[in-house]
Amino acid sequence: EGEGLLSVIQKLKGSTETELRIVLLGLDNAGKTTLLKSLASEDVNTITPTQGFNIKSVASHGMKLNVWDIGGQRKIRPFWKKYLDNTDLLIYVIDSADKKRFEETGLELSELTEEENLKGVPVLVFANKQDLATASPASEIAEGLNLHTYRDREWQIQACSAVSGEGVQDGMNWICNNIVNQKKK
Repeated sequence: EGEGLLSVIQKLKGSTETELRIVLLGLDNAGKTTLLKSLASEDVNTITPTQGFNIKSVASHGMKLNVWDIGGQRKIRPFWKKYLDNTDLLIYVIDSADKKRFEETGLELSELTEEENLKGVPVLVFANKQDLATASPASEIAEGLNLHTYRDREWQIQACSAVSGEGVQDGMNWICNNIVNQKKK
């Protein structure tokens, strides 16, 4: 399977590696950095809140994903907009167990999708922390975020646990399949 996908990408780009610019956003404590480390197969036990941002390049499916993980504290959020140029994909991470902040996270997401630089950009929502007993199911979160109203773009919500890694690869597969399909059009 990997080989087929890779040759499709090579035809598209005429090069061996497609680079994607991915912005990873979400409220503070949603689990963005843990998710990023999980993607990069790094130790997830030593994480402190992100001041500013981390950038990681993750190789997946013959693509190089340049992921910008930007801190989610309220004082940093106004700066999110500065990182949105040429974004191929937005990954938005939500703490599924933090029901008190669903409204806040939903507002941030809807404001983001209205940004000029994110027009039509696919969105992958990771409903993170599914390992916690108090986590809401992804379908409920999708409804709360009104994802069904996003008609101008591809979107997907993926239940996951960044700590255990469960669901993370499914999200990556969606990205890779989706981006390849986008580029074929």
